[in-house]
Order: sequence, then structure tokens, then C-alpha cells
Amino acid sequence: MLKYNVRGENIEVTEALRDYVEKRLTKLEKYFELNQDVIAHVNLKVYRDHSAKVEVTIPLPYLVLRAEETTDDMYRSIDFVSEKLERQIRKYKTRVNRKSREKGLDEFFVPEEAPEAKEEKAPMFKIVRNKRVNLKPMDPEEAILQMDMLEHDFFVFQDAETNGTSVVYRRNDGSYGLIETNE
Repeated sequence: MLKYNVRGENIEVTEALRDYVEKRLTKLEKYFELNQDVIAHVNLKVYRDHSAKVEVTIPLPYLVLRAEETTDDMYRSIDFVSEKLERQIRKYKTRVNRKSREKGLDEFFVPEEAPEAKEEKAPMFKIVRNKRVNLKPMDPEEAILQMDMLEHDFFVFQDAETNGTSVVYRRNDGSYGLIETNE
């Protein structure tokens, strides 16, 4: 069952707005297990130029779904974000099903990111964001999938074959790179 944590920045979250968010995101419930409690963290934000941004994060044990969209209309931003999330889920399920058929595996683990930590300041460099990640075994292709879903340029993971820590990253030419550690 999908639960909602809806908050607004520079906007009052009216009952109508909350109902619309829930109506659009309820369509995602069909992809989750029935006994699984899932929380959708929704942040609605309005800027001075009156643009409307919607950010949705849905942490799952095996995956973190995240999408954001900015348009000139809050309801349109909500529509676009829900569509993005549904595409992410379908893309992930298709790849996982294909990989499990190829390898004969039943379960894949994708690391989830811990909530954002407080900002820290270093003497020479200013660190503006600090995250902790739980490394779970996966192959580089699965790490690239997770990186793309999170819309990041790199992703740290535990290589399922070597048990070492590895990093995949997006190169300037659009291809991907892999950094492996000597542990």
C-alpha cells in the first residue's frame, strides 16, 4: 500500500492538490507487493518566476525511485513526474526479468541511499552534501541502471563477482566507465 508524505515550499498544500498527487501516484501501486508498505515523499515547490517543481522519492528495499519535473503548472508537473516514475519502474522490471532469465537468478539487490546528512564544511573545500550508501552486491550493468534511474553521473556499488567496491560513471561522450578497487 502506497502512503504519502506531501509537503510544500512556498505553496500551501491544499486538499485538492494532495488528492491529485495521491490520484496520480496511486497508479504505481500495481507494481508493488501487496504486503509492502511504501512511502512516497513528495515535495511541491513554487519559485519566484511562478514555475512549479515536483520532486518524488520512493525508497524501496531493492531500489530508490526518484523523479522531478519543473513546468509552469503544478498539476502538469505532477503528471510528468508520475509518468517518469512509471517508466522507471517498467524499465527496471524489464531489465531485471531479462537478466534473471539469462542468469537464472531470482533476486537482485540495488543499493538504496541513506537520507541526506547535515552539511559539513572543510577548511579548503566546501562539502555541500554528504550521503551514506549501503553497498549491496550487483553487476556493473545493474549499477548503471540504478545510476540512470537516479539521474546521477556516477554510482558506487559492491561488485557481486569480486565483492570489491566499484564505481560506474557517465563519460562526456555518453558512454560509461568502470572503476574497480584493489581490495
